[in-house]
Amino acid sequence: MSLKATFLKYTLHFTFEAGTSRGILTHKDSYFIRISDDDDPTVVGWGECAPLRGLSIDDRPDFAEQLVQTCQTFNQLDLQLFHWNIPIVLQLISDQWPSILFGFETAMRDYVNGGNRTVFETDFVNGAKELPINGLVWMGKPDFMRRQIEDKLEAGYTTIKLKIGALDFQQECALLDSIRHRFNADQITIRVDANGAFRPEEALDKLNHLAVYDIHSIEQPIRPGQPDFLAELCRQSPVPIALDEELIGHMEYVEKMRLLKKIQPQYIILKPTLLGGFSHCSQWIEIANRLGIGWWITSALESNIGLNAIAQYTAQFKNPLPQGLGTGQLFHNNMDSPLTIKNGFLKTDLSKSWNLEVLETGRGVRVEG
Repeated sequence: MSLKATFLKYTLHFTFEAGTSRGILTHKDSYFIRISDDDDPTVVGWGECAPLRGLSIDDRPDFAEQLVQTCQTFNQLDLQLFHWNIPIVLQLISDQWPSILFGFETAMRDYVNGGNRTVFETDFVNGAKELPINGLVWMGKPDFMRRQIEDKLEAGYTTIKLKIGALDFQQECALLDSIRHRFNADQITIRVDANGAFRPEEALDKLNHLAVYDIHSIEQPIRPGQPDFLAELCRQSPVPIALDEELIGHMEYVEKMRLLKKIQPQYIILKPTLLGGFSHCSQWIEIANRLGIGWWITSALESNIGLNAIAQYTAQFKNPLPQGLGTGQLFHNNMDSPLTIKNGFLKTDLSKSWNLEVLETGRGVRVEG
């Protein structure tokens, strides 16, 4: 028995120009980890490493080189995989490569569970549990954003999340007003994500304006790395603040605890690709629960491979808040999967199956570890 890890680079193409405060996205690269055994090649575990350009701490020019080294180290172990030794193997990967941690953890869990894309055995896998999710409205011209809002409402979403910070602030407020004019906060929940777009000196004033629209929360109103100011903002803001980018790079448990105790946000948002996989997310959740901080889990532009793993992880928890797991529809060359969104819920449709032909046939760039 000889387990082997390799990886494949594959470029995902957006179905539209996805606007954020950091620029326009038209495509993104993902690296897919493949773990298999020559003695039984039918069992394959897949994981996804998808660092975000300009945001992930492992968005580095030597990323592929590091993946080669990680695969080589794994292959030299000559081991058998069990649930109990997956954390031990993950200790061989530096915390400076969070998306590699996420990809390998997913691939190993998938392999141990039989190689059928079951990463966590929950009722979500068999279709018995569905997850409430928010409908994401990307930045763009006002007409484009209005169309997205209408599309989300027609699709049955009851929580709408708007990315803000690129348009004139009054135009963005007008969009929020158009929703609130038709639906109160009991009918439609509004979240906004500033991606750090507000300047510190204007942040509180803008938050006071946003409070008029009964906003559920605002993600990362100012750029990360300003903990003293952000702590004061969390105390004064009439709109609950959710930390997002602020969590990136804090890999030690003590660092996590110190950050949340200092800032005391109302919410934190957990992205396994950016934070180092599920074990790190579980640390954040444990600390948040102890401190009375709310949380939800969000994908970070992964393909359906990564989204599936994150959704299964999320389904373990009894968290009624809508999650940020709707990104599987963003790419026109995503792999087919049983993941289905209906009326604002993500679920596994057992009538559909996985089709990983684009990966198995090597249409990306395959690299042997």
